[in-house]
Amino acid sequence: MFEDFKDIPVDAKYLIFASFLPAVAYGAFYVDLSYFLTTIQGLPDFFMGSVIMIMGISMVITSIPLGILADKYGRKKFLVLGNILASLTIAVFALTTNTNILILGAIIEGVSESAFTASFGALMSEKTGDLKRTSAFSLLAFVNNIGFSLGTFIIPFIYLLEDFGLDEKEAHILLFVTLALISFLATFIFMKVKEKKNFRNIEKKSWVPKKSLNVLLKYTLTGAILAFGAGLFVPLMARWFYLKYGITDAYSGPILGISNLFMGFTNLAVPSLARRMGVVNAIVATQSASTIFMLSIPFSPTYVIASVVYIVRTFLMNMANPLQQSLIMGLVAEDERGAASGISSSLWRLPNSISATFGAMLMGEGYLNEPFYVATILYIISILLFWILFRKIKLPEEMVNMQ
Repeated sequence: MFEDFKDIPVDAKYLIFASFLPAVAYGAFYVDLSYFLTTIQGLPDFFMGSVIMIMGISMVITSIPLGILADKYGRKKFLVLGNILASLTIAVFALTTNTNILILGAIIEGVSESAFTASFGALMSEKTGDLKRTSAFSLLAFVNNIGFSLGTFIIPFIYLLEDFGLDEKEAHILLFVTLALISFLATFIFMKVKEKKNFRNIEKKSWVPKKSLNVLLKYTLTGAILAFGAGLFVPLMARWFYLKYGITDAYSGPILGISNLFMGFTNLAVPSLARRMGVVNAIVATQSASTIFMLSIPFSPTYVIASVVYIVRTFLMNMANPLQQSLIMGLVAEDERGAASGISSSLWRLPNSISATFGAMLMGEGYLNEPFYVATILYIISILLFWILFRKIKLPEEMVNMQ
């Protein structure tokens, strides 16, 4: 299994391991945000959901232009900019309850996310080439999930901070500021990556990736449907555990982190799975199995059982992530990868953010099972449509393995 990860280029390794630090920070930030804004800061569920939605809308609006600009002027610059802005955003959310500032922070978070994601995937593909791309994205998923998991395990340290005389709110604020600093440190590693400059000489570039438009439309359609379903519950699980079972983020955070820990190690098997089943078949198989467990979550009688089911659901669903990243980067034109990454990310993020508002409203009104029911229907539609549209597609590396 580990043979798949040999000979990954040095610059790709810089990108992979530098991403660990932002993953730690955002592991705690994203998991705890719904709990922090409501239970700790005292803001309404609707506002909390709206903040998540604004992040997504901001990311969508800026992803395509930033992806195209990254293709033309240098992906590394936008990657560094995105990481700096993301780090500042975490600190902003920690230090104020002013709703106007929080909305501005949500907008900046969306910009940072679009700059980071549009540049990162394209830069990774540039550094790995066809034969190592799936392996590199799988190793990236492993590192990110371990980092994300570690971030969630940091949340209970608020109890330790309280032992030093801080109240619950002060402990959360100090935690968030520390996370912002951790994320910022990755900037110095990203700056070590060398970038080729052949795309920067393009004088005119269409704001639509014409060569890759057909495959992008198919890919983003299936992704948007699944994303809308995921937004109904995934970013709200800390809040859901509190409303359903009465447990705080100090317990639910590590529970959610365990799912990412398992997910990280299963990602190491992704290249082998892709070789045996094919990339498209592997995506469909893992997502289908995950959907079954997702539907079981609201029927769990205790938070322990719900946690186990959620953990299984999460690592199965997210085993598909590196496969999907490799798929879209392998199918689009090389000089359109930044734009393609921006478009695919934004058209996943928008429905995901919008549905988070509806999910938060349902949970706030006491409808704790319905988000999972609706999500299950949407997942089934997305998976079937993806299979219909992509079942005959083979990536370049799959063709090599067949010879």
